[in-house]
Order: sequence, then structure tokens, then C-alpha cells
Amino acid sequence: MNLLKTLFFRKFDKRNTQAATICSLSTENNFKPRSVRKIFIVCGEPSGDLLAGNLVSAMQKINPQIKFCGVGGLRLAETQTKILYDIGELSVMGFFDVLKKLPKFLQLKKIILKQIETAKPDCLILVDFSGFNLRLAKAVNKRIPVIYYVSPQIWASREGRINCIKKFISKIFVLFKFEEEFYKQRQIQATWVGHPLIDLVKPSAEKNGLLDTSGINPDKKIIALLPGSRKQEIRLILPIMLKAASLINKTIPQTQFIIAKAPNLDTRIYLAECKKFALDLKIINGRTHDCLNIAQASMVCSGTATLEAAIIQKPFVIVYKTNLFNYLLYRPQIKVPYIGMANIVAGKKVVPEFIQFGARPEAIAGSIVELLQNPLSASQMSKELKIIKDTLGAPGAAERAAKLILDFLQK
Repeated sequence: MNLLKTLFFRKFDKRNTQAATICSLSTENNFKPRSVRKIFIVCGEPSGDLLAGNLVSAMQKINPQIKFCGVGGLRLAETQTKILYDIGELSVMGFFDVLKKLPKFLQLKKIILKQIETAKPDCLILVDFSGFNLRLAKAVNKRIPVIYYVSPQIWASREGRINCIKKFISKIFVLFKFEEEFYKQRQIQATWVGHPLIDLVKPSAEKNGLLDTSGINPDKKIIALLPGSRKQEIRLILPIMLKAASLINKTIPQTQFIIAKAPNLDTRIYLAECKKFALDLKIINGRTHDCLNIAQASMVCSGTATLEAAIIQKPFVIVYKTNLFNYLLYRPQIKVPYIGMANIVAGKKVVPEFIQFGARPEAIAGSIVELLQNPLSASQMSKELKIIKDTLGAPGAAERAAKLILDFLQK
């Protein structure tokens, strides 16, 4: 759950004193304008890697001479960024997962700080991943400009983190208009650039092409399942979606199901759950947007995928479940009424949410059946999703952010 994952790290800040040696530097903004030559960039999850890679590509078009180094995944690597540490093992879900991977995070922090000391980049760009990145910004302690791209969701939980942003972030670029106003009300200058997904969410295949190559029956209704991009999400959420799929299939026999597989995960994780169900089911790798586009309705794990589904404007429902301990620990700290970003942006419940105890296969199946059997309901949701898409800004968000970042650094 994206709104929950940052809450654990603060308890361990003081233990990593060796990694925070940069903190002894002056807290004054003592960096000077100069030609930008090297940039260090840090993201920690597939969604952040996508946005980071998009931003770097835009910056390279403006200034091909800049050398990029950092923490990222496949998309960032495609930009010829030197990957100092791959994000494959960084994605976490809940208290115990963070605890288990804490040594990796502490080691990574040391690696980054050492690289900054030796390579002396012109700036550090942080992309989402606030549980780690805000502590990294504090450790860097203004030695170089620190730019945040994709705001920490302090409007959803732990608003006290705004003090860290005020003190240690040189410039912040936000993806949602309401975030710009949120920061303005708290005397922080943030710049809204729009959401890069407007450019990135582009179904690549003709419907018939995907149907043919994947063996999908064009005469059956298609329901897409997007159970997330983490192993833990697949194990907790996919079984619920598959149970709902079985119930849907009993009500509407002429249905088939496609699972949008995350490219970073092993197919065997999906197969372990799918083999328990007798369904007309296909697993499609790395083509999330195409899966959403050809489906009449979808079940979507909470997170960035809810915005992707909103941009495609096909009806869907939001499903999420974490282990009980994580839910009881973190849920009271979240102050927004919805968990899905599509609903948060809309400011109302446009898309049904089935969260934790409410993530019951019977309820999920009933909502999907309603969308399939009631064209008016499906049409109304699609109209509301179009409004959400329009509020995300015009195309070119990454290009706008890239220009503003370089302008800021060269002043």
C-alpha cells in the first residue's frame, strides 16, 4: 500500500551514524551555479523507475552531455544511466518486510553517500520512495542541491515530514495540482508539472493483434486482473481476484480472464495461484496498458495502476489487502478517505474500493458483474474517469520538469 510504506524507517535513523557522516557539513545552501555535468538519481520501485527513466530521457534531450548515475531498474538503465544499485530487492510491503530488508537500506545509504562524496554530482534527484529518500536528503544535508520529483504523500499521512522537506529539499516538483496548493498553504514553493503517465499510458497493440498472439477468444467478455508488482501483493491479492473471477464466471459463463504480469516478477508466482482455479485464464507479460485497454472491466491493485486504468478510461474496481498486523499498525495514520489515487484525485469515490476486510470475492464479483451487465453504469464510470484524466495536466510533464530542473541548477 503506497500510503503505508514510509512509516517504519524513522525508528532506525539514529543507528546509521556512520552512513550519515555527510551531516557534519554546513547546513547552509553553499552550492554555486555551474554548468551541469553529473546528476545522481534515486528511485526504489518499478513505478518510480518508470518516471525516473522518463525524466532522464527528457533531460538528455535538452543536454546530452550530462552523465547520470544512480539507483534504479530496467527503465532507468535504458537511458544509459550508470546503475549503482538495482532496485530489484528494494520494493517492500509492510513492517516485517522493511525490517527484513533494513540492512540492505542501510548499506545502500552508505553506498550513495560515498558516491556523492567522491563523484561530486551537481545535484541529487529523488523520485518517490519517501521512506528512504527523505532520510537520504537529511544525510546529504544540503551539500548539493536535492530535488524531489514525485512528492512524498504527506497529504495522506505523517504531515510532520514537511519539516524535513522544508529543511533539506532545494526544489520540489509535484504531479498533482492539489499538491501544489497543499505546499503553498504551508509556505513551501512547489511546482506542478502535470503527470507523466499522460504520455506513458499508450496501449501499444491493436486489440485484434493482442487477441491473436495471446490466444484470447474475441467472442467472450474479457476481465483483466492487475494484482500488483510485488511478490507479497501477488500472494495476498491474486487469490482474492481469482476467487472473484470464479464467481463472475458462474454468473456470466462467457467470460475469460487475463493477468497483467509485472515484468520484474517470476511467472511461477502467478502459476502457483492460478493452478487452483479452473478458469479460461491467460498470463500476459509486461503489457499492462494493453490488458486494460482490451478488457471490458478490470480488478486493479491500489497504486499507480489505478491512475493508468483511469487514463485508459475503462471501468475497473480497486482491490487491496495487506497482512493484518500491517493494516492495524498503519491504517490509523492515513487521513484521506480513499486509498485509490483515481479517487483521491477525483475527491470522491468514482471507482469502488475493496480494501482489507472489504476485499471479499463476493462483493468484488458483484461489482464487476454490474459493470458488465449494466452499460449505463460502465458508461458513467468511463465519463468520470475522463474527468480524472483531464485533471492530470497536458502531455509533456517530464519535459517541463526537465527544463525547470536544469534552469534551477544553472541559475
